[in-house]
Amino acid sequence: MEFKEASSRLTDGHTLADIAAETGMSEATVRRARLERDSPAYRSPPPNWREAIIRLAEQRIESLRDLIRKLRD
Repeated sequence: MEFKEASSRLTDGHTLADIAAETGMSEATVRRARLERDSPAYRSPPPNWREAIIRLAEQRIESLRDLIRKLRD
């Protein structure tokens, strides 16, 4: 594995679009749920946000473990 690929894989993470897809909500809703609660544009987070974040985090962990394995080989 070359440096460019390794560094790209390290810095590739999940986006708000990924969170939206995982929760079944729109990206705009996810973006608004990140605003301060007193903002007029604020929206409540998706009801399944915790499970969605856990799944995405687990995917990221596996991706990083795979990167580590490939770099050690």
